Amino acid sequence: MIESRPVSSVQHLNFAWFAMVMGLCGLSLAWFRAEPHLGPMAVQVSWGVGVLAGCVFVMLMVAKLWRVIRFPAVVLADATHPMRHVFVATLPSSWVLIPTVWALHFGYSPWADALWMLGSVGLLLGTVEVIRRWFQPGLTAVDFWQGMTPALFIPVVGNVLPGLAGATLGHPVWATAQYGVAAVLWPVALVLVLVRIGMVGMWPPRLMPATFVTMAPPSLLALSGAKLGAPDVLVYMLWGVSLFFTLVSLTVLKRVLAQAFGIPYWGMSFPLAASAALSMHLAPAQGWVHVLALAWLVFVSSVICGLVVATVRGLLQGSLLLPEQQPSPPPRP
Repeated sequence: MIESRPVSSVQHLNFAWFAMVMGLCGLSLAWFRAEPHLGPMAVQVSWGVGVLAGCVFVMLMVAKLWRVIRFPAVVLADATHPMRHVFVATLPSSWVLIPTVWALHFGYSPWADALWMLGSVGLLLGTVEVIRRWFQPGLTAVDFWQGMTPALFIPVVGNVLPGLAGATLGHPVWATAQYGVAAVLWPVALVLVLVRIGMVGMWPPRLMPATFVTMAPPSLLALSGAKLGAPDVLVYMLWGVSLFFTLVSLTVLKRVLAQAFGIPYWGMSFPLAASAALSMHLAPAQGWVHVLALAWLVFVSSVICGLVVATVRGLLQGSLLLPEQQPSPPPRP
């Protein structure tokens, strides 16, 4: 008897795939901030990674539009799923990050401005939708706590992303306002995630790479804050918090690597890249801290290169565009 296998199809290209764009854009930003340390070569690497991010973005947008046209019910199911709905925010996050990379290299552009604003508004509305779900009638405790994973930081704290290029594109007030939303909601989301651990345990093993997302909020708040005029002491405090969550995330690395490769692995990429970007931003031009920051950038670059290679291999082997594995719901508290 021949065992049937799931069919690889764009039908299964969920929103989490845009984490690839986020990770590559984050790596581009990290290399751009390495220019004081490595010279023009760092800018060239940044641009090359940015071009790759743009190509991946275009391909994913075409595939996503095709999925919306051919499989609207599946897209709607992703957007309303108790756990997967937060990954919708990776789409507007990509709309913000692609113009951010462009603005760093070339400054203002009308298309970058328009896409950045679309992404900024999308992130704000996405955050409103996530919180609205918490107040909807009939929401069970099981469904509520299912959504309390570090992936919650993507829509809730994603509002800090516009600050990376808001001033360059001529929207410092709007970017600062969204920065405030992220700064207020980050502690709320962090408490909810920690309470979830105490009440129903850790998130499913398949989502274990999302643990690294805890690194992103302090790193991004520091990077955007530096752009928007935050005092140095606040930036350094946030760097310390980012370092703490980096160490915490590394404690689950063995459990992450125990999982078969899949798109959830890309959840590590952007937080790692944001941490590297902040380290390069704060590191002096010389000294042992300078060496450590460069070593971290090389390590993060190697991880993301490995993710790219594994993704290409998975697509060629047909092992990625498959039906999402359904994790068991957490027990009732």
